[in-house]
Amino acid sequence: MNISRVAVIGSGPSGLASAKHLLAEKFQKIDVFEKQSEVGGVWYYSAKPSGTISIPHVDSEDSPIYAPGKDGDSKGKPVFPSPMYDDLYTNIPHTLMRYSDLAFREGCEIFPTRQDVQEYLVRYARDVRHLIKFSTQVTNVALRQDQGRDQWDVRAKDLLTGEETQETYDAVVVASGHYSMPYIPDYIENIAEFNAAYPGVISHAKLYRNAEPYRGKKVVIVGNGPSGLDITRQIQSVSQHLLLSVRTKTPPEVLEHIGQVEEIGQIKRFLTEDRAIEFYSTPSTPSSSSSSTRIEKDIDAVLFCTGYIYTFPFLSLSPPLVTDGRKVHGLAKHFLHVRHPTLAFPGLPIKVIPFPLVEAQAAAFSRLWSGRLPPPLPATLEAWERADAESATPGKYHVFPKGGDGRYINEVHEWVTRDTVRDGSGGRGKEPPYWDEELLWQRGIYAEAKMQFEKTGRKAKTLEELGFRYEPGEAEVTSPGDVGK
Repeated sequence: MNISRVAVIGSGPSGLASAKHLLAEKFQKIDVFEKQSEVGGVWYYSAKPSGTISIPHVDSEDSPIYAPGKDGDSKGKPVFPSPMYDDLYTNIPHTLMRYSDLAFREGCEIFPTRQDVQEYLVRYARDVRHLIKFSTQVTNVALRQDQGRDQWDVRAKDLLTGEETQETYDAVVVASGHYSMPYIPDYIENIAEFNAAYPGVISHAKLYRNAEPYRGKKVVIVGNGPSGLDITRQIQSVSQHLLLSVRTKTPPEVLEHIGQVEEIGQIKRFLTEDRAIEFYSTPSTPSSSSSSTRIEKDIDAVLFCTGYIYTFPFLSLSPPLVTDGRKVHGLAKHFLHVRHPTLAFPGLPIKVIPFPLVEAQAAAFSRLWSGRLPPPLPATLEAWERADAESATPGKYHVFPKGGDGRYINEVHEWVTRDTVRDGSGGRGKEPPYWDEELLWQRGIYAEAKMQFEKTGRKAKTLEELGFRYEPGEAEVTSPGDVGK
């Protein structure tokens, strides 16, 4: 591929892992563009959330707010508020969550706080911090051909000075994350009219910081994913009445742990009269001809915990990368662009253990671009893309099935270690992660362990303290698949 200059967009978990693996391959130039003033990506907390978002929200908008300058008059550092809220613990034990070459701090709770994760990422970044251009936002990435080779013109803006620059790279890593553009569905009847009549009643989890604004109120939370359930638990302790609107029922033991919450079906429509919402009575796929409904009046707050959309406003390709925001098109193995394999998107999969997964992806494209890993034929990349599509659930293309991340990590490990050319011109490289039997076991029990962690006061330092002890033979080691064949 003859690649010597690489741009990385973002210094969150995916961007940092990418930078480390690229650095180990001895590329001539590696630039990491970070619009925030610090590493961490989604884990970089800001006490002040974004102002407001459009309702419904299915489009991209990514403008910073600015902290006050030192003299009180000048503009300070740019801040792009993330979804991090005040009282947040991970739902993954740090022994599983960690990168392969760095442990969390000694004495850390087994399910770390957001502060511990951010501190961990700052430590992890030490070896690549000199590559990072902070407070610098990529505004445009344009592809052109030069004698049959991909060339990427990257335009960026210094958010402190306003200066704009453009440089050309042989390859680009898009590690800008997918937790910045909140999704509030536009198909719910009267949602826009309700929002116009009662501004501020409807919000999204990205703007949530703590439960205090919901004290004594009648609240509706939409969605029962991990963040939705954690926020429900927090708001339940202060609200007057809490309704949890879901598509599929929450496990009874989880509802029992949360406390006083009434689970109800999806929202059918908003009613401006009486500040009301009509719900389907029970969680299920709604059908206007068969599902009964009920109306709840005097709603004080509606908090959508409905996730985020994929968006890359700085990057345009034909055919388009993103259409409805639910899938990034044209990728093999969820990260490598099929038509332009000099473009990589680490960290797109959902319901995975992200840090080791992006390490595996970074090991693959770093060795591909250095020439030490033979590039797959175009037909192979197309076959991988078809296989990904055939195995995906409709509407959930990047959502991995249970255990899918372990299989993926070990398959990529097998591909990279099997096919890498040891005497190439690049560096020695970093080894991709591999999940042994104990890590696969942790992946299988961590949700149950997190529940026990919550019930016992969030103090446990090990899984053993929570009653989970690994015994050899409890998990089957994932056998490598046919990645790279």
